[in-house]
Amino acid sequence: MKILIVEDEPKTGDYLRQGLTEAGFVVDLAREGLDGLHLATTGDYDLLVLDVMLPQMDGWAVLQALRLAGREMPVLFLTARDQVEDRVRGLELGADDYLVKPFAYSELLARVRSLLRRGKTKEPEVLACADLELDLLRRRATRAGVRIDLTAKEFALLELLLRRRGEVLPRSLIASQVWDMNFDSDTNVIEVAVRRLRAKVDDPFEPKLIRTVRGMGYMLDADVSR
Repeated sequence: MKILIVEDEPKTGDYLRQGLTEAGFVVDLAREGLDGLHLATTGDYDLLVLDVMLPQMDGWAVLQALRLAGREMPVLFLTARDQVEDRVRGLELGADDYLVKPFAYSELLARVRSLLRRGKTKEPEVLACADLELDLLRRRATRAGVRIDLTAKEFALLELLLRRRGEVLPRSLIASQVWDMNFDSDTNVIEVAVRRLRAKVDDPFEPKLIRTVRGMGYMLDADVSR
């Protein structure tokens, strides 16, 4: 698999190139918008990792020109601004996913692999299970039509559970994906977070969706109960 990174910040660009190369990908790096567009339109890439703020030509313009040229490779946007308008604009221009800086490398790698598996399939805007819905664009959770206020970590935890619906997720995986840390058996941060999430998502509703699998981890599914 061949990936093009367009990123003008030297440390970030080099870090991404090294990490993705070590993960087994063939990686090219461009540091300016025009150079990135030239490579993207003339090269044979499976994925474009594109920063928004670039010299010469910003990421919006690069993406728009790329789609007008008929290039349909998946595009993962990197943006320093977590604004709904920015995410909507990118998706409307033809982006397949976005990641807000600063980000955990583990999450970037997971999104890269997911985009490569899906090919041209678009990222869903809403994740759902039973009457629970998670709107990824608006960063909004509802259950049975009732708005649920979540912290950033609670949202990330619920998103992970919904994306991996029906799978038992070990605490070590949750720690790395949501907290970007190695799991320490002496800490109860994950148990506390799950308990708080249940209080908002499960306790006032039926059926119960979040299940503890003793000695293994947690899972979310409409067909099981705690």
